Amino acid sequence: MEIVVALGIAVLTASGVWLVLRPRTFQVIVGLSLLSYAVNLFIFVMGWVRGGVAPIVATMGATDPSRFADPLPQALVLTAIVIAFATTALLLVVLLAARGLTGTDHVDGQEPER
Repeated sequence: MEIVVALGIAVLTASGVWLVLRPRTFQVIVGLSLLSYAVNLFIFVMGWVRGGVAPIVATMGATDPSRFADPLPQALVLTAIVIAFATTALLLVVLLAARGLTGTDHVDGQEPER
C-alpha cells in the first residue's frame, strides 16, 4: 500500500511541476493545485500508523495508544485543503480579469510569434 501512495504522490508532484512550467496561466494554476494535493497527501501519510485505529478511546478495556493514528496531520491537511481551495478560487478570478484586460492567458502577456 505504501508503494501505491508513494507513486501517487510522485505522479501528482511530477504532473504539477510539468504544468507549472507551461506558458499558460490556467495550466500554472492547475499545476499549483496538483502540487498542493501532493503535499497534503504527503503530510497525511506522515501521520499514518500501519494497522492504526481511529483515536477513539473504547469504553471497555485498555487500548494501546501507540496504535492510534496521529490526528495532528489530519487537522493540518484539512486546514491546508481549505486554504488551497480559497487560493485557487482567487487565482482563477485574477486569471479571468487578466484575460479580460489583455485578451490572452499567456504568462508573459503576449502570444508567441508563429
